[in-house]
Formats: sequence, C-alpha cells, structure tokens
Amino acid sequence: MTEEELTTKRFNQMGAKIAYYRRLKQIKQIDLAYSVGISEQYLSRIERGRQTTGLTVLTLFRLADMLNVKIDDFLKEE
Repeated sequence: MTEEELTTKRFNQMGAKIAYYRRLKQIKQIDLAYSVGISEQYLSRIERGRQTTGLTVLTLFRLADMLNVKIDDFLKEE
C-alpha cells in the first residue's frame, strides 16, 4: 500500500467513526458542526474522509468532547 493510499484509508476510517458516534448520539450534522465552530460542509468532508489538510487536533478534540468520546476513539486503526 502506498503512503497516499494509507493516508486515504486512515482519514476514511476516522471520518466514518466520527459519523458513527454522531449518529449514535442522534446529533444532526449541522448541530455538531455549529457546536464545534466549523461549517456543516467542513464536517461533511471530515466524515467522508475528504478533509485531509487543515484538520486540526483542536477540531478533533472539540468533536470528541461534543460526542462524549475520547479522541483516540477516532484514531484507532482497525
């Protein structure tokens, strides 16, 4: 697997986990985005694994806090 493929896989998995926890908590995308200070479109790109640049650790911490999970729940590889 190339480095680019591995990066894509990791961002896809992380985004899917964020979307999973959001749905599990029955939170709308727009509500979660607003609560962490990002746009709904930006959150959508994160959840689809399309936001591979500019995604800050602070944003990940805010998402984890709002979803009541640990940040490493997003980052565990499977």
